[in-house]
Amino acid sequence: MSTKGYSSRTNFRPASNGSGEKAEEPLYVNIRELGSGSFGQVQLAYNRQTGEKVAIKLLQRGPDKVTKNVERELRSHISFCHPHVVRFKNLFLTETHLAVVLEYVDGGDLFGYCSGKGPLPEDEARRFFQQLVIGIDYCHKMGVVNRDVKLENALLDASHTLLKITDFGYAKTSNDSNCMSLVGTPGYAAPEVVSAARKQYDGTKADMWSCGVMLYVMLFHSYPFERADDPPGQKGYAKVLARTLRVDYRIPSKPQVSKDCVALISKLLVADPQGRLSTEGVMKDPWFRKNLPPGVEHLNEQCLRMKMGTEEQAQKEEWIRRKVEEAMTLPGMGSGRQGSGGSARSKSGAMTFDESFEAAYKDEGLR
Repeated sequence: MSTKGYSSRTNFRPASNGSGEKAEEPLYVNIRELGSGSFGQVQLAYNRQTGEKVAIKLLQRGPDKVTKNVERELRSHISFCHPHVVRFKNLFLTETHLAVVLEYVDGGDLFGYCSGKGPLPEDEARRFFQQLVIGIDYCHKMGVVNRDVKLENALLDASHTLLKITDFGYAKTSNDSNCMSLVGTPGYAAPEVVSAARKQYDGTKADMWSCGVMLYVMLFHSYPFERADDPPGQKGYAKVLARTLRVDYRIPSKPQVSKDCVALISKLLVADPQGRLSTEGVMKDPWFRKNLPPGVEHLNEQCLRMKMGTEEQAQKEEWIRRKVEEAMTLPGMGSGRQGSGGSARSKSGAMTFDESFEAAYKDEGLR
């Protein structure tokens, strides 16, 4: 996605209201680019009034750039108020972009952290995993499934002790249609998600499979369904897909991890979603509960009590709908049309229905 016009120290000037009046003074000033997510590039900025640093996702305006999927992500994210979920802060339009203002988390993502450290000690992996599952449990209780749980979507604070879930680009709420789409990231997607049958599936259980993959990667510094001798490209992807469907993974002999930890992984990487642990099941597991900070068990209850009322939620969702609808047009374009919904592979490597998926099945003779 282009962020042309937003170089360092550029102001995020709001779009004109078309009345000829002078545009309001920009609230945010850009600092630098942070990276890219599933649907846009992210800039670090600061709030001129408070001095607070924020992360701003920039989506280029226009019917082919801003789609109903964007509205769905924002509706999923707007009501969250939890220490392990990145906070939504604001939404505004510039002449060229829809800008989504989020809490800034300054320690990088868990993928980068693990890449630099190698296999994490079991206690450290447990601490991150506890926060991940508690955050996912909160999302599920709020009626939202993430569908793209992975190391890259877990941000850390500067001390590398606090984890926050981010990027709800593939999220669905209980008000949306049922989960049937092939979405997520290869290596993290559950068997029912990548199955050729393409039947309706339980998004909460698909999230738990991905949590199991994340725990495995933190502990062993490798992906459970990849092998060192896999061929590159499409053929390698086909191998991963086939092993995922067979739940064909191994527990390395080194580094050694406890039997309780291996047992928990085996209860998450289960082919049948009905037999896979839910967040509640994981939170009762003895390995998970070890060294659990005091009071954490009641954290989600406290956060859920802060949930906004139905009327306020409806008002915010309508505000988002109008902003997204306006963002589907460029100034002077007239009324926008709905975008395609995004059927191509995203820049983050996430997958949707595409030719490579079909080819992978043919390569492994799975059709």
